[in-house]
Amino acid sequence: MNRASNPQLESRRREGVVAVIQQDAQFLVIRRSQHVVAPGKLCFPGGGMEEGETQEIALRRELQEELSVEITPQGKLWENVTRRQTRIHWWAASLCEGSTPVANPREVADIYWMTREELLENEELLDGNRDFLTQS
Repeated sequence: MNRASNPQLESRRREGVVAVIQQDAQFLVIRRSQHVVAPGKLCFPGGGMEEGETQEIALRRELQEELSVEITPQGKLWENVTRRQTRIHWWAASLCEGSTPVANPREVADIYWMTREELLENEELLDGNRDFLTQS
């Protein structure tokens, strides 16, 4: 069966999670690698949910895949739908003690700690991330 003709598979494929990790006045953000959608753009870490995953499990898996860190999801902050009709679940999270982010080069080019102001001033910030920062 063609995936596009099955609404359940299509809607499941189009959900994602984002981790909002803040320490002091700075957020953990990444620059996307050249191997993923929106290469070179700045954004909060996260990614697509897999079938059967809860948002919390997807969040943990994505942060492990992208940054080799263990996190603790703390609560859902926001939800939006992108221009590509992907439903994104935004979660507050914290790094577990001893976790230091290390970029997986297949997905992440660079890792930064940036303030809200620095992010909003950066032209490379993904639009959905800008929307989150201005609404919260």
